[in-house]
Amino acid sequence: MRTVATGLGFPEGPVALADGDVLVVEIRRGTLTRVAPDGTTSVVAALGGGPNGAAIGPDGAVYVCNNGGFTWHDRDGITAPGHQPPDYAGGSIQRVDLDTGEVTDLYTACDGRPLRGPNDIVFDTDGGFWFTDIGKSRERDRDTGALYHARWDGSAITEVVHPLTQPNGVGLSPDGSRLYVAETVTGRVWAWDVAGPGRLTRAAEPVGPHGPHGAVLLHGFGGYQMLDSLAVDGAGNVCVATLVTGAISVVAPDGELLRQVPVPEHDPYVTNICFAGAGSPTAWVTSSGRGVLYTLEWDGPGLDLAYTA
Repeated sequence: MRTVATGLGFPEGPVALADGDVLVVEIRRGTLTRVAPDGTTSVVAALGGGPNGAAIGPDGAVYVCNNGGFTWHDRDGITAPGHQPPDYAGGSIQRVDLDTGEVTDLYTACDGRPLRGPNDIVFDTDGGFWFTDIGKSRERDRDTGALYHARWDGSAITEVVHPLTQPNGVGLSPDGSRLYVAETVTGRVWAWDVAGPGRLTRAAEPVGPHGPHGAVLLHGFGGYQMLDSLAVDGAGNVCVATLVTGAISVVAPDGELLRQVPVPEHDPYVTNICFAGAGSPTAWVTSSGRGVLYTLEWDGPGLDLAYTA
């Protein structure tokens, strides 16, 4: 891996742009930030709270999961997120105009229940998006999480799976027929078959234990390993950021753990990966605890997302 940028405020949600720049959110700083290939950074928008996963929508805008923020802790050069902060005002899905930086709160609730900690997001080709809500933790309790589907224009939001245990990363298979969700504290990656916009059915393959809403357990990580966000590569592998271990774990569509790719300087908060697209092996990895954005050449092509900018 090669270092692209340092000094970032807990970067997450990388999005590759067609001009070679990369968007990241800085959760601690509360911004959407553009990173040029030479490491130069510029703020696209001030979002407040805790901007997390991000994705380009059909209108070319950036859609951001805002978790509402954290308390923060620094130790031995590592930044770590903590509990719900005193100034927490709720979670939201935000739309950011890339040209003007204008920010709009698209969703703050579903069926009268406030969003708690929206985390990761992926668009389908029908103009809808799936997103996870990991919830918030407090000193002696935490929220249950959920998986949602919503429309890009603010017209509809549906809770599809509840409860989930700290659902974090979410992604779609290359053909859009399968949805994956990674749970943080359980170290599990679940899989469903997609029956239509906002509809899931029990996955037929791989054959394995069934979980929430008919999910199949794609892979359960052994030992003390927790999971963060994920991306799917061109081969259909689920590339999931693995906390504590400090690596990107590559899980095949049949559930086999193929390998783990660590960052050069160990960071227990390796949080996400994104790819340049189907025609390129270039990938970017966020080492959030150390505030670093890395790039590397993957061992195969990435995947074209539903929408790009």
